[in-house]
Amino acid sequence: MALSSYSTINHHHLPAAAHSRLAPRATYRNAATVEEPAIKLHNRSSSAINIPATLSNLLHLNTNHNTNSGTTTASVNNNPTLTLENFDRRTPTYSPKEDISSLCTEIHGSADWSHLLSPLHPWLRREILKYGEFSQSTYDAFDSNPFSQYGGSCLYGHHRLFEKLGLLRHGYDVTKYLYAMSHVDLPRWLERSLHAEAWSRDSNWMGYVAVSGDEESRRIGCRDIVVAWRGTVRPAEWLEDIQGKLESIESNYDSDIKVEHGFHSLYTSKGETTRYNKLSASEQVMSEIKRLVRFYQEKGEKVSITITGHSLGGALALLNAYEAASALPSVPVSVISFGAPRVGNEAFGNRLKELGVKALRMVIKQDVVPKMPGILFNEGIKMVEKVTGTLEWVYTHVGVELGLNVHTSPYLKNCIDFAGFHNLEIYLHLVDGYMSSKSGFRCEAKRDVALINKASGMLREEIGIPPCWHQTANSGLMCNSYGRWVMPNRMPEDIPSPYREGYTRMPEDIPSPYREGYMQV
Repeated sequence: MALSSYSTINHHHLPAAAHSRLAPRATYRNAATVEEPAIKLHNRSSSAINIPATLSNLLHLNTNHNTNSGTTTASVNNNPTLTLENFDRRTPTYSPKEDISSLCTEIHGSADWSHLLSPLHPWLRREILKYGEFSQSTYDAFDSNPFSQYGGSCLYGHHRLFEKLGLLRHGYDVTKYLYAMSHVDLPRWLERSLHAEAWSRDSNWMGYVAVSGDEESRRIGCRDIVVAWRGTVRPAEWLEDIQGKLESIESNYDSDIKVEHGFHSLYTSKGETTRYNKLSASEQVMSEIKRLVRFYQEKGEKVSITITGHSLGGALALLNAYEAASALPSVPVSVISFGAPRVGNEAFGNRLKELGVKALRMVIKQDVVPKMPGILFNEGIKMVEKVTGTLEWVYTHVGVELGLNVHTSPYLKNCIDFAGFHNLEIYLHLVDGYMSSKSGFRCEAKRDVALINKASGMLREEIGIPPCWHQTANSGLMCNSYGRWVMPNRMPEDIPSPYREGYTRMPEDIPSPYREGYMQV
């Protein structure tokens, strides 16, 4: 059964009779007192079979709220009252930065975050959100318009990326863009431009490498090299394209260390006839990481590598971490992922531990993607392996999990929305409100809740934010001086160029003002 058929089931797509799916929210002042919300909605009563709910029960998604005497609750133990009265649009969305250098190694996972997760340390929360925003930037800057000449590329040149996305406050500089292709047919993992003069027929922009500036490095206690990998634009549909086939990650094909075939292909594929993938994504990222590590270590600086990604990007992050830790054993490597699938077998996970890779996985209980691949055969069959021995074809998660639950937030709808459960902005919202597994949503959360509806409709309608509001005006078209609607030309520095990205170019690939229609700068 394809999950994509349920990916947009929510309040906006139901007939009027079904609007009562949204049960009333209640909030706790203490464990014994329950109050009604400021705005009441009607209860639902139906004997019809709820197929999405049935599927979610099979996958153990827990999409129903906890109930007490028939009353739906929006929080868990000891959550203070948090209603729409707490929603103040006049407050800042982030607090001043603090010097966290004293916890530098712990925040990067030296002790597997053992003393920082319950309750969640505010310094660690801020860093998780920082890396999450780096991951989100790969979506916000991605040109997913198939009618654009540059569909599948980044909208901005790497010198302008953080400026255009409002991320300069983090104190990092982008040093290189990363491109990927695949020799496996993965139609939903890569976006293709339909334009007759498309910038590339093979490659997609898949992320970037960035490094912390001097001030940020002093604040966090090290020179932080960040790799942000892009996930997928249609998160539910790509599950149909998982190959489900484990293959060796080493050149020695007899190796018992195995990873998912499609992920590995995307990370390692290259082609001599392509403009942007004469080098694979693996070769591109490792050459830049090694260059930066060498540069800063020669200056006597402490260096760390943090790799982040959401969904497919989280899978690529683990493959990248495996390679980085193998090539640079003296440099600490950590992974901060959101809604990432399983990537490899137990031998792969064990090897990552031996290499010292630290992984912190944010997982929403209702999100199906972290349950893939290996929905049936995964780390949960340890009892079977006591009889059969270690099974090389069983998928296993890696690292420490920070479990999140959509029902802890009073701002989110009570609905079945598989795409919404997987949305990265939902993850960041829940991290911002997380205190511990036994606490509800914290009142001090500052992240703008309007971001929840940037590409989803999960925010409660009473708040007054329209769903999927982050859209390009007129699908990118502009009216020119002749009154014709056309796709505008990009600024020269925003046009993808293998030359600027450090690739060797063929003579016919060198920009020409006659071929490209702009003056070279």
